[in-house]
Amino acid sequence: MSTSKKELDLEGSPGEKYVADTGVGYSENAVHKYEFAAGDSVYAKLQRIAGKYGVEQRGIERVPSDERDDTNMSKIGTIWLSANLVVSSFAIGALSIPIFGLGFVDSALTIIFINLLGILPVCFFSTFGPRFGLRQMVLSRFYFGYYGVKVIAIFNILACIGWSSVNVIVGAQLFHAINTDMPGWAGIVVIAVLTMVICMFGYKIVHVYERWSWIPCLVIFLIVLGEFAHTGKFNNLLPLATGPAEAGAILSFAAGVYGFATGWVSYAADYTVYQPVDRSRKSVFLWTFGGLFLPLVFTELLGAAVMTATINDEDYLNAYFDSGIGGLFAVVLVPPLGRFGEFCMAILALSITANNCPNIYSVSLSLQVLSQETQRVPRFLWTIVGTGAYVAIAIPGYDRFASWLENFMLIIGYWLAIYEGIALSEHFIFRRGFGGYRPEDYNNPKALPPGIAALVAFAFGVMGAALGMSQVWYTGPIGKLCGAEFGGDVGFELAFAFSAVSFIVMRPFEKRYFKR
Repeated sequence: MSTSKKELDLEGSPGEKYVADTGVGYSENAVHKYEFAAGDSVYAKLQRIAGKYGVEQRGIERVPSDERDDTNMSKIGTIWLSANLVVSSFAIGALSIPIFGLGFVDSALTIIFINLLGILPVCFFSTFGPRFGLRQMVLSRFYFGYYGVKVIAIFNILACIGWSSVNVIVGAQLFHAINTDMPGWAGIVVIAVLTMVICMFGYKIVHVYERWSWIPCLVIFLIVLGEFAHTGKFNNLLPLATGPAEAGAILSFAAGVYGFATGWVSYAADYTVYQPVDRSRKSVFLWTFGGLFLPLVFTELLGAAVMTATINDEDYLNAYFDSGIGGLFAVVLVPPLGRFGEFCMAILALSITANNCPNIYSVSLSLQVLSQETQRVPRFLWTIVGTGAYVAIAIPGYDRFASWLENFMLIIGYWLAIYEGIALSEHFIFRRGFGGYRPEDYNNPKALPPGIAALVAFAFGVMGAALGMSQVWYTGPIGKLCGAEFGGDVGFELAFAFSAVSFIVMRPFEKRYFKR
């Protein structure tokens, strides 16, 4: 029997009112399976169709504690393992030499330590999913307020679509390197459609795919490592420079690595909301850490190592400039392995699907946060819209991948550093840990922070990023002081500091006035 509209506030939350308005109810059996009312609203009809074909119907509504039945702990690690053991991570490491002019040793040290820094917030926020059953953007209402979080959701939507665009270009480059007659747009469409189909089915299918997709990728990356080592073209003796120019280059490369590593933080809890409520936070943290740190460091180091060959070997240099990252894989795999090498490259191209699944699944949730109108659109339809958006961006950007990737990574690092500065300050200083939350208030604007302090702090964070950034199109006054001619990027460091400090100063006044 389904609940009445008056009884629809699951676990005490007023957040299901919109569901009642659209004719959707919840059953009262042990697992709270969805059961749809007899209403003829478009939403209800679409959700009934989705349920018929096994599509996840839940959007941003809180997952009730007795429905958090995903008891497999290893899924927490494998979703991040698969999402990061991909060509895009390899490409991050490869940029250290042609874009930033670094050698292997300084690149390697930057990769190891900055990845360690960048993934810690992701690991931390992953522990919120089992505890509260809230998606990351919905959880963010406790930091930015019911209305203020809409601004954050817009940034997250742009980030998800941007990352997907950048990633799919890498895969298309691999297809083009295998077959030069295959245009870039065709590879983009192939990867995008595969990703869309998986994400439409939702949380469980995404986890099933990510649980296994890392295995062939690991095998192929090990083959790349072995074949490249056999060539003897690894150049680990590139000069380790010193002085302002080297410092600026490392700071700028570090900003890019940080942006890629911490890029998952704005949807970290999305992939643990079905874990049991009593799941150990330490276990969730460690599984997430392993799933992120190991593949990121391995693939980025491999990318930097292979790129060293372009310094003295014209074949590698020409392959990179002709076909980008795909050309590098081709020159390593195809001459010694022939058709099998091309097969390996095709698998790596398709691995972009694993990288983009979290982006496209989460973009649909962020779109639902924007308003009650967007929340009434079923999650799986937003998946289709998000896919169309990033394909439209990726096709014209195909020929400008390196510059797009560098600039995009840095900008992502800026806004996420601001998000982390505010969210972590609210959690540790003002809520004093997990006990300071009332998760049943997640959809009650009057019980959530007004968000004024958070939004003003966000503006201060943008100011910090502008002062410290070092981009091709703009270098801030502090960024100019952190290097030689082109400066060095300290945008994410200043963004975090400016947002955290300003929030800590303003939030007590906001709490005193609004009493929340």
